[in-house]
This record gives sequence, structure tokens and C-alpha cells, in this order.
Amino acid sequence: MAGSARRGTAREGAFRAWLLHGLRHEDLRALGPHGPRSPEKQYSWWRVMCLTGVDYFSSLGYQPGIAALAAGSLSPIATILLVLLTLLGALPVYRRVAVESPYGQGSIAMLEGLAPRWWGKLIVLVLLGFAATDFVITITLSAADATAHILENPFVPRAFSGQHVAVTLFLLALLSAVFLMGFTEAIGIAVLLVGVYLALNAVVVVTAILHILAHPDLFGGWQRALTARHASPLGLLAVSVLVMPRLALGMSGFETGVAVMPLIKGDLAGRIAGARRLLTTAALIMSVFLICSSFATIMLIPEKEFQAGGKANGRALAYLAHNYLGNGFGTLYDISTITILWFAGASAMAGLINLVPRYLPRYGMAPDWTAAVRPLVLVFTVVAVAITLVFDANVDAQGGAYATGVLVLFLSAGVAVTVDAHRAGRRWRTWIFGLITLVLAYTLVDNIRERPEGVKIASLFIAAIVVMSLISRATRSTELRVSDVRLDTLAQEFISESSGEIHLIANDPRRRDQAEYNAKLREQWYTHRLRSAEPVMFVEVTVLDASQFQSELRVKGDVRYGHRILRVESATVANALAALLLYIRDRTGEVPNIYFQWGEGNPILAMLRYLVFGGGDVPGMTREVLREAEPDPARRPHVHVG
Repeated sequence: MAGSARRGTAREGAFRAWLLHGLRHEDLRALGPHGPRSPEKQYSWWRVMCLTGVDYFSSLGYQPGIAALAAGSLSPIATILLVLLTLLGALPVYRRVAVESPYGQGSIAMLEGLAPRWWGKLIVLVLLGFAATDFVITITLSAADATAHILENPFVPRAFSGQHVAVTLFLLALLSAVFLMGFTEAIGIAVLLVGVYLALNAVVVVTAILHILAHPDLFGGWQRALTARHASPLGLLAVSVLVMPRLALGMSGFETGVAVMPLIKGDLAGRIAGARRLLTTAALIMSVFLICSSFATIMLIPEKEFQAGGKANGRALAYLAHNYLGNGFGTLYDISTITILWFAGASAMAGLINLVPRYLPRYGMAPDWTAAVRPLVLVFTVVAVAITLVFDANVDAQGGAYATGVLVLFLSAGVAVTVDAHRAGRRWRTWIFGLITLVLAYTLVDNIRERPEGVKIASLFIAAIVVMSLISRATRSTELRVSDVRLDTLAQEFISESSGEIHLIANDPRRRDQAEYNAKLREQWYTHRLRSAEPVMFVEVTVLDASQFQSELRVKGDVRYGHRILRVESATVANALAALLLYIRDRTGEVPNIYFQWGEGNPILAMLRYLVFGGGDVPGMTREVLREAEPDPARRPHVHVG
């Protein structure tokens, strides 16, 4: 029985090691807006563009069909407006974001830096909710559209008909399995997939346009349909402006383009220049394809085929490939589309895996294991499966949620660069970015009005992230959250001169005059019966930003009215005191003593003050942090409270 128990424990240990592979606690300190450090292998900007392109360009698989379904005969005009918003709005904004975030932080980190303390953290949590909506829906929508291409292919056995949910779940499971095994050589695969996919799309689009040119009546029929429904060009343009937000799926990919900046070869300036070329080139390529495909699909595909159950639903260009180039070429196009859509899910999964550890563990708002790849893959796979089941693997139904996530990130980027330009005193840039931000805001609001399910899903993500983050922050509140302790010269002298027992008096600094220190000494002599001959030091902690979770402790020595004082700046009083006591013990070999006076008030409110403001029940929390950090009572610093 004992041997069996040992084997079971060994298996559990091996599974845990496999699950948390790559997690190193010392690396958690490097995660942040400017971390982790640059990858060992970097690539030319156009190769990295292909990595973002599997997300951005793959939307050609479903965007033309969704556009036709949403805008009808206005699809080409609404698409041109969308392209103008992309080139004149989103592109300039993200070219600026690339300058301000060369380490791949993106617009979220810019807003975190612009908003102070807890406000910055709250903004990040909300934006993470929308980013999670964007990336997770990318995974589920891409898998659902890949399924549509599979099941509509004429060579697929009819036995699979109606099994769209099962096939989508299989693709999600396959994606999860690839990441659990270890995903490598993503760049090389992306270059191949994007190159083949764009070439096949070019063939389909050019063939369709040549067919339209050979049959001018098709263009005339489209014009008649427009004039029949819209009496004046101004009215036509106005309606196009109103329906344009429904096409926002075609704007995805910019946030990912900034996130992959560390992969671009070159120094900091070269990386920024490469990222700007990446964003511009990708936007121009996509713009050409969007405009051409919108004309081709609306003129060559019957309106009924765009509806649910139609052969062009979610696969408009594939419909053209089969109809005008034959089932052989159409099948090749389907395979290419299915592969790139599946890989778009991989790109989104990689984005989530890189995004979450950059923020939540650093805030103390997630367990350490969220910095490992495999647990996150399992969590996001479960979420993707749930969304697929809720939406019945329907591409059109998920479009609103996807567009909402994309547009919120665009809007956040617009706000970030506008505020940044205003603070820098660049008036014209402020006005230009402000105008772009207003247009993006209109697009987002109109999209939410038309398809509120996007906000509902994002709200669920935000609520889940906020609740789990606060619970995690509370449960981790007694961790020793100091990465390093640094003393200035005078503070080091105080510690070095200490001999025998070391006595520290915790003081909440107010006036910092002679009367305050004398009164504190009398209080401790009376409460703890400290002998007047025993040397003591005061220790004072000032909370700078209680929203920070982990920080470096900087200790300055000071002498006031003959009293030696250690002055500390930290995110929390209790953690700072515990870290300082442990440092003194390790430095001197003596177990130090610290003296407090009990505070008054409700202990629950004191705990809330500790979580939010870094203060609260300092004696009790200091002792609890020490208890967790040092399990041996004989080596644990002594906390005296009277």
C-alpha cells in the first residue's frame, strides 16, 4: 500500500511538473508592461506580419458574407467607408501606439500609465475583459467558420451534415492539444499559410471581377437595386454610414500587430519602424481585398445564399471559388481557408497566453500558475467550448461580440494616443486623434445598439475577471510581496551598529516633530516595559500606491531629534515591515523585535483598508505575513502589541 501511495504521489508530481512547465517564480517579476524580455529569435517585419495576418487576413473567410448579410446591396459602399476608417483612423492610431509601446504592451498599458493607482488597474481589468472577448470569440468564430467550409465542401460525406457543433468542438480540442504539447515554429507556418491563402484569394477575386467586367449587366443590376431602395446619393451615403459599424469585423488585427512587436528584428528604433511598416502593409492588403470581395460577392451571389443555411453563409469567397473555378480549386481554397482559420484561433490563443501574465499576476490578481501556458490553455478552451455551445457554432451570431471586442480596443487606443498627445502639448495631433476617437466611439455605440450581445458577453468576461481578480488579491494579501530590499548608506550603518537584541518601534508618521517621537517612546516604555537603556529605532512606512502588489523596498536612514529612523516607501505597511524584519534578521543573525499599539475600530473594515489602502490592522497583518514567510517560530521576528 505504501508503494502504491508513493507511485500515486510521483504521478501527481510528474503531472504537476508537466502542467506548470516553464513557470519560474523568479520570472514573474519580469512580467509587466515592459516584460518579459525580448524573445531569443526575431524575424523580418514582413514575416511577423504573417503571424498577425492569420488573424487579420483570415477574416476574409467570413467578412464578405457577413457584410452582404448586414448591408445588402450597400455592402460595397459600406465596405469603402470601413476601409477609410481603417486607413485614416485605426492605422494612424496604432502607428502611434507602436511608438509608445515598443515592447508589445499595446494600448492597454498606455491607458494604465495614464490613469493613476486603482483607476489604472480597474481600466486594465475592464479592457482585459474586452480583449478576452475579442480573442476568445476569434477562436470560436474562426473554428465555426472553418466548420462551415468543411461541411459545405461537396466532397465531404453527407453523414457530417448538421454536425457543425461537433466538428467545431473537435477543432477546438485539436487547437488545445497542439498548445498543450508545445507550439513551435509559428512564424514559419504563418508565412506559408498567409502566402498561399492570399494567393488563392487573389485568384478568386480577380476571376470574379473579370466575370463582372465581361457581363456589364451585373453591375447595372446592382446599380438599379441601389437606386430602387435609395432615392438620392446623399441618402444612400447616410444609410451606408449607419450600417458600416456592422462590418467592423474587417478591422481586426491591429492590437495583435502591436503585441508581436518584440518578435521584429532590430534595435528599438528598427522595431518601431518595422511595426509601422507591418501595420501599414497589412491594412493596405486587407483594404484591397475587402473592397474587391464586397463588389464580387454582392453582384455574383444570390441574396438567399447569404442567409442562414445558404451555401454562401460564412463562406462567400469559397462559394465563388467553387462556382467559377470548379470544385477542385474550390476544395483547395477550402483547405487553405480551414487551415488559416484554425491557425487564427492559434494566434488568438497565443495572444491570450501572452496578455494575461503581463498584468494579472503582477497585480496579485491571479495565482502564480496563470503565468504558465498549459493551465491557461485549459481554462480558455473550456470558455471557448461554452461559447460555442451557447451560440450553436453560428458565425453570424458571434459577429456582434467579436466586433464589440475589436472596437473597444480601438477606442481605448484612440483615447490613449489622444490623451498622450494632449499631455505632450501637441495641439493639432490632439485634435486629429480626438476626431478619430469620436468616429471610433460612434462606430462602437452603433454596433452595441444593433448587436447588444457583444456587450453582454464582454460584461460576463469583465465580471468574471474582476471578481476572480479581487478574490485572488484578497487570498494572496498575506504573501511577502517584496522583490528586494535596498538600504541607503545611513540605514546600513544603523543596522550594522546594532548589537544584541534589536528593537524597532513602528510609528505612523504625522507631524514628525520632537513631541511625536518622545510621546511614542513613552508609550512603548509604558506598554511594553522597554528599558530606557535599550537602543531602539523607529520605522516609518509611507504608502505610495496601494494598488501595486509587488515592489522593491527602499529604506532610507534618518536622524531627527537624536532618534534613529528607518523610513520606508511601499505599497503596504505590513508587507514592508515584515520584509524589513526578515532582512535585518538575515543581515545581523539576530531575530529582531517590533512594537505596535493596537488600533481601534472594526476588524473587517481594517482588513478592507489593508486591501485597498495598504494600511488597516498593521500589527495583525505583519504577524500573519511573517508567519507565512517564515514557518520556523524560532527564526520568526517577534511582534509585540500592546
